[in-house]
Amino acid sequence: MDWMTHHIQGAVFDIDGTLLNNMPFHEEAFNAFATRYGLPALTLETRQWMDGKRNRDIFPHLFSREDMALEEAEALAAQKELIYRQLSQGRLSALAGLDRLLDLLDARGIPVALATSAPRANVDHTLRELGFGTRLALVARSDDAPRGKPFPDVFLAAGRLINVAPERCLAFEDAPAGIVAARAAGMVTIGVTTSYSRELLERTDPPPHAIVADYNEFLNEAGAWLTDVATPSRSLSGAGHESEKATEG
Repeated sequence: MDWMTHHIQGAVFDIDGTLLNNMPFHEEAFNAFATRYGLPALTLETRQWMDGKRNRDIFPHLFSREDMALEEAEALAAQKELIYRQLSQGRLSALAGLDRLLDLLDARGIPVALATSAPRANVDHTLRELGFGTRLALVARSDDAPRGKPFPDVFLAAGRLINVAPERCLAFEDAPAGIVAARAAGMVTIGVTTSYSRELLERTDPPPHAIVADYNEFLNEAGAWLTDVATPSRSLSGAGHESEKATEG
C-alpha cells in the first residue's frame, strides 16, 4: 500500500527545533556552559550525538565520567538549561504555519501530543513563551520513558496520551534521532529542516516520509488534505519521499 494512504487520527510533535527554531539558543547556552567547565565548543558531530538523548545520558559522556551519579548529572544539566531559558526569554516564536496547522487539526478533531527529551522546566518555559501552555497540554517526556530517542518509547507514550494507535499518528521531528524514533514507533513521519539540511535528513535510516522547511510548506504539499474541507477522511496525501517504496503485504 502506498505510504500516502494513511488515515491520520492523531498528531505528535517534538518540541525543540520542531515547534520552533530555538536550537541556536541551545547551542549558545551549551557553549557558555562548556566555557565555564573547560569543555570543547559544540560541534556538528557532538550535536548529532546529543540530539534526542536525555540529559542523564549526555552529561556523564561530556565529562568522560560514565560513572557520574545521577544527581550530579542533573545538577550540571540544570545549569546549562537555566542558561538556555535566560538567553531565550522573550525571544522565541513558533515556526511559520504552526498556528494554522494546529487550528486545522483541531477543526478535524485530531488530537495533538508532544514527544520530547527536554526537561520539564524547559518544556514549561518554551510552551509559555509560545503561548501554547494550555493548548499543548499533553506531553510525553523521555525522562519518564524507559529509553530516550532514537528508541520509540516517547512517541509510543505520546500516542497513548491521545489514545491513537501509532500507525494512525502523524509525527513531526527535526533531528535524525527523533525521525528514527518516530519511524520505529510506526508513525507517518515528517522531517523539518530547522536544525539539519534536507540532504542530511534524507540520509536518515529510515528517512522521513516527507521533508518540509516549515508548516506552511507542509500544508501546501503533504498536508494539503487538511485545508480541503471536501476531504472527509484523515488521509495523508502530497509529496512523498523518493527512497520510500510502497510494499504489498
